[in-house]
Amino acid sequence: MTQPDTPLSPQWQQPLQAFLQYLQFERGYSSKTLDSYQRQLQQLALSIADADAHWLNITEDQLKQHIVGLRRSGTKPRTIALKVAALRSFYRYLQAQAKRTDNPAQYLSVPKAARSLPKNLNVDQLNHLLSFDSSDDILACRDKAMLELFYSSGLRLEELVNANLDDLDRPQQLLTVTGKGGKQRIVPVGKIALQAVQDWLEQRPAFAERLPEKDKQALFVSKQHKRISPRHVRERVQLWAKQQGLNQHVHPHMLRHSFASHMLESSQDLRAVQELLGHANLSTTQVYTHLDFTHLAKVYDNAHPRAKKKSS
Repeated sequence: MTQPDTPLSPQWQQPLQAFLQYLQFERGYSSKTLDSYQRQLQQLALSIADADAHWLNITEDQLKQHIVGLRRSGTKPRTIALKVAALRSFYRYLQAQAKRTDNPAQYLSVPKAARSLPKNLNVDQLNHLLSFDSSDDILACRDKAMLELFYSSGLRLEELVNANLDDLDRPQQLLTVTGKGGKQRIVPVGKIALQAVQDWLEQRPAFAERLPEKDKQALFVSKQHKRISPRHVRERVQLWAKQQGLNQHVHPHMLRHSFASHMLESSQDLRAVQELLGHANLSTTQVYTHLDFTHLAKVYDNAHPRAKKKSS
C-alpha cells in the first residue's frame, strides 16, 4: 500500500490502517483494490481543513461539501462514485467496530456516469475480418468457427468457451448457451457459421486425443489439449484483426455488439434482439444498439393502436 505525500495525523491514519488491514487479511482484497481504497480515503482526509475533524466525528455535511468540491473541479463521475463507495464501506466497518453509530456516507448522492457504448465493426469490416483462408491450417479453421459463431449468434466470450458438443443441434441450426446467472437460451446459428463449425469439428479430433475428462465435451479446444480459455480467444481474435489489416483493437465483445447492431438495423425488432442476446432488461439492449428512448417512443406512438394521438 502506498503512503500519502503529506502524512496523516494519527486520528486519521490509525482507523484507516485498521480498515485496510481488515480488507487485506479478513476479506482477502487484492493489492490493487487496497491501494484504490487507501487513495480515495486519504484524499478526503487531506482535504478536510478543520483541525478538529477526524473519521469518528466527521459529519454528513462535510462529506457532501467534499463531493460538491469534486464535482465543481471536474472530477469524473466514476471517480466520485469510487470515493463514495470507499467511504460507505469504511463507515460500515467503523459501525461494526462500534466506533460510530451512524454511516455519514450512506445517503451521499453520486452523479451518474455516462454509459459508454461498445464499439462495433460495420458489415464490410466484418466480412473482411472473416474472409481469411482456413482450409490448410487447423488453428485458422478453429478460429474461423469461433469468429463466425460470435458474429452469427451474438455470444458472450464465456458462452463460447463454455459451449459443449451436445449444445449444438446441427439439423435445427441451433445452439444452447448458458449465459449470466446460469440462464440458458437457444440461439440460431447461420449457415456460414454452421459450415465453419462443421469444418472445425472434422479437424477437432487432432486436438481431442488427450483431453482431460472435464474437457472432453468442449466445443473449442486448444493445441494444449484442453478447453480453450477466454484469454486465448481474445488473443486469437486480435491476431486475425491485425493479420486482416483492421487498424483497431478488436475483441470478442465487439463481435457480439456488431451482431446486435446489425440485427437491429435490419429487423428493427428490439425485443427479438434482446432475446437473442440474453439480456434480462430491455434497457441493456437499448444501450447496446445505439437507440434512445425518444426513438422507441416514436416507434411506439406510430405502431400501437392505443398510442396514436387523437386528431384535433
